Amino acid sequence: MGCGRVGATLAQSLESRGHSVAVIDQNPDAFRRLEAEFTGRRVTGLGFDRQTLVQAGVEDAYAFAAVSDGDNSNILAARVVRETYGVSNVVARIYDPHRAEIYQRLGIPTVATVRWTADQVLRRMLPMGATDEYRDASGQVVMAQMDIHPGWIGLPLTHIEQVTGTRVAYVTRYGDGVLPGPDTVLQENDLVHLMVLATEVPRVERVLTHVPPEVEG
Repeated sequence: MGCGRVGATLAQSLESRGHSVAVIDQNPDAFRRLEAEFTGRRVTGLGFDRQTLVQAGVEDAYAFAAVSDGDNSNILAARVVRETYGVSNVVARIYDPHRAEIYQRLGIPTVATVRWTADQVLRRMLPMGATDEYRDASGQVVMAQMDIHPGWIGLPLTHIEQVTGTRVAYVTRYGDGVLPGPDTVLQENDLVHLMVLATEVPRVERVLTHVPPEVEG
């Protein structure tokens, strides 16, 4: 739902990967943002209107993204699609980060646009730190990409887990995702993605951006 820049880009990206896509927007002129080669359905209407959703194929949908310019419309559409039509893979874009946290706790995955933009800017201004990549529905567990002090290079990833009390979810190495084994060692230019409690992120960040301490045993 929503054929702005985000919606149009998302729709075209999904179609290029072989998925069938329907785009909903109440303004028919918005579909001009779609490339001429786009073959998906263009449905004019409100994304939380049942007749519109059925026309778009919601009854057979695997996933739904509400990315219009309105927080209320996005969250209402996301709830209707999930609760009425049983689509489990639903996400809503929310501009207000405080409201996004509330909806996350209600079990509705959200993308808080302001927070995401701020995180990306900070990442470029202050490269040493952490960037959220995923939060569970309660907001308590985070998967974050962590910048790590060069002193950790050559140490096993289990050392990071022991020192920080986290779990290494995976490593991006030369552009490829790698699931670490017990003997996987941190290499230069690795991107490390950790599962960590949200309240622990600042502490873990402080530990990993400094020379590693020794671990007993």
